[in-house]
Amino acid sequence: MLLVVSPAKKLDFESSLATDKFSQPNLLEQSQLLMDDCIKLSPSDIASLMKLSDKLAGLNAARFGEWSTPFTQDNARQAILSFNGDVYTGLDAQSFSDEDFDYAQQHFRILSGLYGLLKPLDLMQAYRLEMGCKLSNSRGDNLYQFWGDIITNELNKTLNELNDDVLINLASTEYFKSVKTKSLKATIITPVFKDWKNGQYKIISFFAKKARGLMARYIIQNKLTSIEQIKAFDLAGYQYSEAMSKDNDWVFTRKESE
Repeated sequence: MLLVVSPAKKLDFESSLATDKFSQPNLLEQSQLLMDDCIKLSPSDIASLMKLSDKLAGLNAARFGEWSTPFTQDNARQAILSFNGDVYTGLDAQSFSDEDFDYAQQHFRILSGLYGLLKPLDLMQAYRLEMGCKLSNSRGDNLYQFWGDIITNELNKTLNELNDDVLINLASTEYFKSVKTKSLKATIITPVFKDWKNGQYKIISFFAKKARGLMARYIIQNKLTSIEQIKAFDLAGYQYSEAMSKDNDWVFTRKESE
């Protein structure tokens, strides 16, 4: 199986690295084309485009200006150890073993507005460019038009290399829209996480994001080989609900949030 997740806005380029293994992004030439457009943006352009404060807009203008290739361990960091949002708190890649990193490198991918699709050990430089961003570029008015079929083709290539036809969608709607599902040569399973609140089960964003990371961690650390094994996921008190699940949307619930 192949897992896909979203990136995070929050980054960590300071903490110690859990591995010295690294790889290079497959789509870096495409990223360079986007960066050619990004470096033309002023801080005020960035603030307007991404709805950022002046401080964050200035930070990201500086990041665009400092972006350069080739990527090395001196100017970049492995993607799975660079993102630091709720999903990555649940994933906790800093505690991975060498075997976990090896499995993740084969079976785990990060969707990205700038990099398209990242393997976990791919080096990346700090950036902020959300997939839903309406950045005018050489291929259209937004990043979905820029990436077109490229991300989907890359996923199909990876699935073919794995000799597999199952994709586990742990990404947000914003990012998974970059995948042309009708062209994807895979069965898509989308885990949905719901917590009990005010007398009913609801998707609570903070908990759901962390749970996506926990699910990825569970699959990676247990080296799962069958989608049915996912139903045994029980981290942080979640349990598979057959009654609430429908088709390929698999629902996991818990009564008490942790």
